[in-house]
Amino acid sequence: MPSRLLARVVLVLMSTAAAAGEEPGWHFSPLAGEGDRAAMGCTLDTTSVSYTCLVVRCADDFSVALHLHTSRAGGPAGRWELTFDRQTFPMIAVPDASPYGARIEGDMAGIIEAIEQGATGYIEPVEGARGNSSRLPLKGSLQTIRQALYFCAPRTEA
Repeated sequence: MPSRLLARVVLVLMSTAAAAGEEPGWHFSPLAGEGDRAAMGCTLDTTSVSYTCLVVRCADDFSVALHLHTSRAGGPAGRWELTFDRQTFPMIAVPDASPYGARIEGDMAGIIEAIEQGATGYIEPVEGARGNSSRLPLKGSLQTIRQALYFCAPRTEA
């Protein structure tokens, strides 16, 4: 009996988190099939209808990828600037098959470190519509990203 009760509690909590959708701040991705493999950080005025989010994700090949997830007109693909505590990273988001719509090209190590160690970030498109606010709080990013990437390594036989 206790295991059934625990299973029901876990199921209710999981469905509540999935129903929450995109929300401001850092959390695990609520998108179907993503579970705890992706840390999502969304701008301050994010709602389920209007959002701009960065996603640090463990890819199927165990590499770490950075994705852009936005509701802005024209979609996420294109040139963007990420700024974390006055350090700016120009980037290009290319369409991909992930549930987020676009993956950031290039070396992500410096960007991910800036996200984890920073206080405030901004996500700005270089061209096209901006969408909602660009201010991205970074509080909680380190813990959420580290938890999402904890198992992002190929398994080896002992």
